Amino acid sequence: MKIVFFDIDGTLLDDDKKLPSSTKEGIKALQENGTFVAISTGRAPFMFEYLRDELDIDTYVSYNGQYVVFENEVIYKNPLSETQLEQLHKDAANNNTPMIFMTEKTMKASVDHHKRIEEAMGSLHFPHPEKDDTFYRNREIYQSLLFCTDVEQKLYEGKYEQFRFIRWHEYSLDVLPNGGSKAQGIKILIDRAGFKLEDVYAFGDGLNDVEMLETVGHGIAMGNALDEVKTFADYVTDDVSDDGIYKGLKHFNLI
Repeated sequence: MKIVFFDIDGTLLDDDKKLPSSTKEGIKALQENGTFVAISTGRAPFMFEYLRDELDIDTYVSYNGQYVVFENEVIYKNPLSETQLEQLHKDAANNNTPMIFMTEKTMKASVDHHKRIEEAMGSLHFPHPEKDDTFYRNREIYQSLLFCTDVEQKLYEGKYEQFRFIRWHEYSLDVLPNGGSKAQGIKILIDRAGFKLEDVYAFGDGLNDVEMLETVGHGIAMGNALDEVKTFADYVTDDVSDDGIYKGLKHFNLI
């Protein structure tokens, strides 16, 4: 039995956040062949529910591995440390750096309105969340977003032993539990479901996909992936907008 994991932004969805018809066709063919199809993303579950419905997918690794679901059953949760999140929030506030706090169901911002939040979240076609600067208290927060530049990022690196930071936008970082990654989430899922590593495939394009592409049996980078990401892949397919998913699946004789 084989399983294929797909990143979302820049992999399943093109630059306009559209699902190419060839991608949908390829995934349907996979499912008809009896291959498991899963999503592996930095997004929260509530941010891609529509995509799961459209593609009939019920297995996913979300929040870069911190919230894992197999056939609609939650099998792994790894929330951020509330103590360290509190400290990060204080530091960010002192530096006038806005944040977003995310559960599996919703997200809240630390400020009412901020241009960086609007721009970064707008790139995902999501609006600026409502403000609740204490939302992280007494809740399981699986990921936070820190809206800072490359230069400002140095203010936070090395200060939080329980966190790691991964940039996904010019103005935004994912804040994850240290040691957490898509690769870790995938390992947990395939161990639980009984897949062999050589039967695991993954498509991705971003920095948060590097460990995933390295870990699985067959790592496939999109043609539009960052050059750094491509060096960790076993194969580089075409651009997401040039039938990259479909061609990659054909290359490995999965469809």
